[in-house]
Amino acid sequence: MTTTPLSADVLVIGWGLAGLVAASEAVAAGRRVIIVDQEPRSNLGGQAWWSFGGLFFVDSPEQRRMGIKDSLELARQDWFGNAGFDRDEDEWPRKWAEAYLQFAAGEKRAWLRERGVGFFPVVGWAERGGYGALGPGNSVPRFHITWGTGPGIVAPFDEAVHRAEEAGTVTILPRHRVTELILSNGAIVGARGDVLADSPTERGTASSRDIVGAFEISAGATIVSSGGIGGNHDLVRSSWPERLGTPPTHMLSGVPAYVDGSMQAVSQAAGAHLINGDRMWHYVEGIQNWDPVWPTHGIRILPGPSSLWLDATGKRLPVPLFPGFDTLGTLEHLRETGHDHSWFITSRQIVEKEFALSGSEQNPDLTGKDVRLLLKSRLAKGPTGPVQSFLDEGADFIVEDDLDSLLAQMSSHDGGDLLDLENVRREVIARDLEMENDFTKDAQIGMLRSMRAYRGDKLIRTAAPHRLQDPSAGPMIAVKLHVLTRKSLGGIKTDLDGRALGADGAVIPGLFAAGEASGFGGGGVHGYRALEGTFLGGCLFSGRQAGRAAAR
Repeated sequence: MTTTPLSADVLVIGWGLAGLVAASEAVAAGRRVIIVDQEPRSNLGGQAWWSFGGLFFVDSPEQRRMGIKDSLELARQDWFGNAGFDRDEDEWPRKWAEAYLQFAAGEKRAWLRERGVGFFPVVGWAERGGYGALGPGNSVPRFHITWGTGPGIVAPFDEAVHRAEEAGTVTILPRHRVTELILSNGAIVGARGDVLADSPTERGTASSRDIVGAFEISAGATIVSSGGIGGNHDLVRSSWPERLGTPPTHMLSGVPAYVDGSMQAVSQAAGAHLINGDRMWHYVEGIQNWDPVWPTHGIRILPGPSSLWLDATGKRLPVPLFPGFDTLGTLEHLRETGHDHSWFITSRQIVEKEFALSGSEQNPDLTGKDVRLLLKSRLAKGPTGPVQSFLDEGADFIVEDDLDSLLAQMSSHDGGDLLDLENVRREVIARDLEMENDFTKDAQIGMLRSMRAYRGDKLIRTAAPHRLQDPSAGPMIAVKLHVLTRKSLGGIKTDLDGRALGADGAVIPGLFAAGEASGFGGGGVHGYRALEGTFLGGCLFSGRQAGRAAAR
């Protein structure tokens, strides 16, 4: 059964952050908008709702208050050193990178503040690098946590769309899966697809794919903002680049199952040029969620710099692959080992200060804007409540009072048979011996001592240096770590207005793309690596650009 054809000035496919921003901008310009998504309405806000809410700013008031000297020049050096643009098809990604840096150093913060978005005062230092000044990584802390985490960044755009819906200028159609973009006289004039059966599932849980009808929507402009491929492990493996070794046999999902990449083929069939599909961003500090929402649900540990990191056989990772320094470099190294997991060996004192968990639901104090809980959980002694839950319930955590007991439990754990226990023992003892003096030849210890010179790290992110076997810092803890899927860094090639481009570089009239579907802008604004805090920001900026241009 086919539904009555619908029409709008702007059709937005996908209601994640980029889609909501694009829709709100189009509505603000006086356009009628239809938003479609294959999921139940409980998922409005998409992946962004589940996020930690990290945003990348340059020379912000928060940075200046923390004594951080940042500049557009330094941020540009870091971004381009990190991205490693080296392809002819990187022409538009380069332009997007420059435009985004100007946005992050300029009006981005004020634009968000006007919409009621606030920020945690302590700026985090993600992707610390550890190479030369021109190499990967952030030279200074730039990771600003949204007050309210992911839901806090989604809220103003969600509210703007809801107001427009009540006013009759926005129509939201859940359970509408696009299977075709409609091409007429060389232009995209809308979309058609399947109407899926009602599936009253909670946010993030898998919904049915039963078809009960069909739909067709005509529009003057169509914006694809359908996200990436991280929930589709087969597609992740098929896109996996040789430079990162062989794809893992076992991976956890850092995104819901609906992040399936289904609009990639649909967009390509309509003439959109997909580029940089081999560039991707997955984490290596994934842990199995003891209370999962979606299939193979994993949580990322956002680690401070102190834990000892070993591969599956018990070999220490090389310099500068320390916790929190180089996500993709660590992924590449670990894939070369031929094993899908690695290990942290750490102490309770390190865990309580340095282990943060990615995700809005894992940070009830920040997400709920609860100052009292924030002070209790972040500054008081002991791990946060969610971290303690993983210590108590998590399948990947081993807690023991001494090294011998810890090694015994690690060896009997799944995958523990690969460990050279004597080498693990040597690594722990050697590290502890280096703690006897204020000076050291161990680069990791030198770096963590240096980082405590930054007030933010000393306050809440870097534990005072100590021996892992120190009873007063114990008990000792081992954590088995998995590869956790997350982001596609490539996507639909777009110009700076978010207009989709064909393989010949020509604009496809009527078709736009934003968010992860467009590689966060241009088909890959990050290049090979991300500086963190740039995914939500890329959705904001590309959604704004596409929404404004589609409304013209």
